[in-house]
Amino acid sequence: MLFGMISTETPQSVDQLLQRMVQINSVNTESSGNPQAEAELGAYLEQVHRGWGFPTRRLSVPGRADNVLATLSVGSDKPWILFISHMDTVSVAGMTIDPVGGQIVGNRLLGRGATDTKGTGAAILWAMRQYAQGKDQPNNIAMVHTVDEESGMLGVRTLVKDHWGKLGFKPRGVIVGEPTELKPIVAHNGVVRMRVTTRGVAAHSSTPSRGRNAISMMSFVIRAIEDEYIAKLSATHPLTGKAVCSVTVIRGGSQINIIPDHCAIDMDRRLVPGESPTDAMAAVRAVLDGLAKRQPLVQAVELEAVTILPPLTPDSSQSFLPVVQSVLTAMNLPIQPVGGPYATEAGDLSHAGISALVIGPGEAGQAHTKDESANLAELHKGVELYLGLMKADWRKV
Repeated sequence: MLFGMISTETPQSVDQLLQRMVQINSVNTESSGNPQAEAELGAYLEQVHRGWGFPTRRLSVPGRADNVLATLSVGSDKPWILFISHMDTVSVAGMTIDPVGGQIVGNRLLGRGATDTKGTGAAILWAMRQYAQGKDQPNNIAMVHTVDEESGMLGVRTLVKDHWGKLGFKPRGVIVGEPTELKPIVAHNGVVRMRVTTRGVAAHSSTPSRGRNAISMMSFVIRAIEDEYIAKLSATHPLTGKAVCSVTVIRGGSQINIIPDHCAIDMDRRLVPGESPTDAMAAVRAVLDGLAKRQPLVQAVELEAVTILPPLTPDSSQSFLPVVQSVLTAMNLPIQPVGGPYATEAGDLSHAGISALVIGPGEAGQAHTKDESANLAELHKGVELYLGLMKADWRKV
């Protein structure tokens, strides 16, 4: 796929800023195979920040493109507020529109990432520009553009682990920009992605009795997991719903005339706030051990955690939720805190004891779709919201 040249001219509106961000391919490393997937977008955003007078720093992420930090310091005695938005997107495969065209049709801007989350990134950055140009500046503002949110959260995890204590400031709260239709997300589910592998013995398919079929073994495993584990999940949370689990990927065998000696499935388990990934893994292990005892065919079954993303708990934003609600009230927007079934970077922040809340323009149902687009009217509302948060009274948080 050919990607167009990106203009280096300073954007004159938030619409134009988002358009140029969409025109820069930043498909996540897992899908693109490019370890520097977000580097071009990061360099562009760094250029924009500096052009508007915001000091920037690159925060290294091992084996990946850098996170980009921009700051606006207006007083040593004033609170710091941090905004985060990720630069990477999911794959563009199967899209029915030009994924990097950034065309505006009616009141919508089309392209991969327009909603998730280049839209929130553009809105935060444009609000930061407006804040810098105004006279009402009660807070210091920082923004981090992160990498690898759509896969392993490596960007935010490195920010917390390697850079947090070296930022030079401690924020009163972190606003994570995601498409929430401008509703405050104070809780969301976490994820533990598990891989179960069966090991068999290869043999020629003309003499299957000489081997042990790992795919046949896996058929027993899948049935046991669905009947004895998935069907019995009962944990719930009032804001994020019920715990769920799905078998989503299966791989096995090597050739049509060889009895397969291996088969693996991937499972996606959504953890509600309060659940432990260790407990979830232990429950699956118990099902597998019980199956092995009653089914001689099932032997050598392995279980491993591929990815663990912690939930966001409501207490994480308790200290500054009233500040967010005051801004929403002034905009005549709903203030009721809600939850989400998905995972975001706020989960890792919450897990590290950092106060965080998720909010931003855009419809979550538009994320990752074949014709992803952003509503420009809501994008403008997002700018207003973020600017309001930058001007709000954070002194008592």
